Amino acid sequence: MSTVATELKNTALTETHKALNAKMVPFAGYLMPVQYEGINIEHETVRKAVGVFDVSHMGEFILKGEGALDLIQRVTSNDASKLTPGKAQYSCMPNAEGGIVDDLLVYKLEDNNWMLVVNAGNIDKDWNWISQHNTDGVEMHNISDRTSLLAVQGPMTSQALQSLTSVDLNSIPYYNFTKGEFAGCPNVIISNTGYTGAGGFELYFENQYAQTIWDAVMNAGAAYGIKPAGLGSRDTLRLEMAFCLYGNDIDDTTSPIEAGLGWITKFTKSFTNSDALKSQKDNGVTRKLCGFEMIEKGIPRHGYTLCDAEGNEIGVVTSGTQSPSLQKAIGMGYVQTAFATPGSDIYVAIRDKKIKATVVKTPFIQQ
Repeated sequence: MSTVATELKNTALTETHKALNAKMVPFAGYLMPVQYEGINIEHETVRKAVGVFDVSHMGEFILKGEGALDLIQRVTSNDASKLTPGKAQYSCMPNAEGGIVDDLLVYKLEDNNWMLVVNAGNIDKDWNWISQHNTDGVEMHNISDRTSLLAVQGPMTSQALQSLTSVDLNSIPYYNFTKGEFAGCPNVIISNTGYTGAGGFELYFENQYAQTIWDAVMNAGAAYGIKPAGLGSRDTLRLEMAFCLYGNDIDDTTSPIEAGLGWITKFTKSFTNSDALKSQKDNGVTRKLCGFEMIEKGIPRHGYTLCDAEGNEIGVVTSGTQSPSLQKAIGMGYVQTAFATPGSDIYVAIRDKKIKATVVKTPFIQQ
């Protein structure tokens, strides 16, 4: 039996990360930095000052033409017709069986011109899914391989970056964006979005400008304590905010209603499997994604069983970590609906022991 080794892709900044002594790991087909100085240091830097993540592994698709909005409306759960140029929204693509193909960001660049930002591990899957539904010849371009993306996150981000652009960063509201010159480079999308809950911007630009922009961001941010941050702290930051991670908290078998994503599931239009999802919303679901904090010592991990006081299985952990901000272990998981109310006691099965936890309201921290 022969095995074919899949060659990992690099971002335009891979050598830069190596020069910074980042710990590099395979992730979604790419070689990515998981940490530099350490997850806790990078986490605290983003919460209190400013950190920069290279997330160029994410996928970007351009959809153009008069039928582009109709195509987006049919494959996504949120209502993209509400967007005007310069606005973005969080959405998901339901599948026909009640699960989720992927979660994504939808950007309205201008009339009849859209950008979809998808998860790195799902680029081919998502492209094929949208193409399959493209029955009206919408012009589609997969620009993932030529696009770089930096997430500059933290409460000091605006101050740290303002000297690099004439765009007034404080005038860009949450989930809005603008395109302009940044660090002397043209056509940079400056988007007030992110995956940390700490505020900041995501910068999209062509690969050729990656080193210039990285160096400029690091230099401009030096006075504000900027540090490079890896995927390890990105995960602890997003979990403190109870943001879903595709492949952990949501996947092809979890519905947006079960996952607490009813707020991005708009039944004012028809989309893939919308009738079944509306029925779930109207009639309720048997399980829900909830957040919990550990009462007893132990760290919940993806895939661990969740039990009731008698040891009966009631669900499964989807994400878990030791929260650097709270100094306690937290997690998310699907449980039977009866146990999903904040204050409910649940137990995590860790090495044949039942470790007590309590369901809490999310996000775990208020920013």
